[in-house]
Amino acid sequence: MSSVRTFTADQEHSPVSVVWELTMRCDHACAHCGSRALKPRPDELGDEDLLAVADALVEMGTREVALIGGEAYLHPLVFAIVERLASQGVRVAMQTGGRALTPELAVRLRDAGMVAVGVSVDGPPKVHDVVRASPGSHRSAIRALHAARDAGMTTSSNTQVNTLSLAHLRETLEHLKPTGIVAWRCQLTAPMGRAADRPDWILQPWQILEALDTLAAIQIELAEEARAEGRSPRQILDVQLGNNLGYFGPHETILRSRPGDDARHYQGCQAGRFVLGIESDGTVKGCPSLPTAPYVGGNVREMTLEDIWQTDELAFAREDRAEELWGFCGGCMYKEVCKAGCSFTAHTAFGRRGNFPWCYYRAATLKKQGRRERIVQRERAPGKPYDFGLFEIVEEDWVP
Repeated sequence: MSSVRTFTADQEHSPVSVVWELTMRCDHACAHCGSRALKPRPDELGDEDLLAVADALVEMGTREVALIGGEAYLHPLVFAIVERLASQGVRVAMQTGGRALTPELAVRLRDAGMVAVGVSVDGPPKVHDVVRASPGSHRSAIRALHAARDAGMTTSSNTQVNTLSLAHLRETLEHLKPTGIVAWRCQLTAPMGRAADRPDWILQPWQILEALDTLAAIQIELAEEARAEGRSPRQILDVQLGNNLGYFGPHETILRSRPGDDARHYQGCQAGRFVLGIESDGTVKGCPSLPTAPYVGGNVREMTLEDIWQTDELAFAREDRAEELWGFCGGCMYKEVCKAGCSFTAHTAFGRRGNFPWCYYRAATLKKQGRRERIVQRERAPGKPYDFGLFEIVEEDWVP
């Protein structure tokens, strides 16, 4: 790997938050997995390159690195990478399915410097085990949350919102509460990877109303419970929205603001603005969720991270994007801020950015007109990591 030049700290944008896929090796073969993880890539980075990437992130001012896979804990260098980053002041976390995150492994990760673990729990057992394509994986995930918390790390959980889990959001949370998580982050299942092979799992745009109404009601109830028990706002379990779950409905600030903090709202796609994604073969994108082919800025084997950061493929969200907006988003009153929502979800559905039907404001506006949108798959995904097919949007009468 090329040597890393000093990164200019006063640049307007920098990779503050990095999601780093250490390996594609996984102990699940999840039915919704965007990367189709299971086996390692044949050309994953070697030890020297991995440690050089860690040092480059430090040089560029990265504050937080979330290690993912596959399963990051299956990589033999994971402890050294955690230690390398943590020893230089980077906050290191892990996002995991938790199947083999034992108490002993949790302690080793903590001792290396890891401070937080997020475990995916995609519904109650009957739903989660289908989504994860592994009987007993819900039990393992809950056990992993307890192990990480007992080791002294901050814990959170992530839930995919799809047609299987939508009706079970409250039940999902009841399984999570006893684990002591501080945050529950929900995001839409997007039609990428194996999820693209299951179009019936993808929410129809009008279902976003039910999803956000439910999550907002849960957050309000959690706040009321905390107040009744005399707990501070900081002690409320925080219901969070992923970047592809929104936008600008009556619950926007409730679900995008941490209890007790100032009100916040969606600020548009952060890919390549403050976020960076690294794949296990050294491929770099502006966001870890972006489909690979259209968004590769370069590879750390051939370019420095600093140079990759400046490429057009990573910088697209830093620019004025008004001309790329189309459909409803092109005329929306929130377009200057929202910029058509999540780039990766839109691109994996329609083959380009700029139009995002899974939007509360949009669905509610159409509902008032007696209309709604439906997505229909026209082309299937080719069966490669981070791949996608093609959908189209059909507008129709609202059907109660």
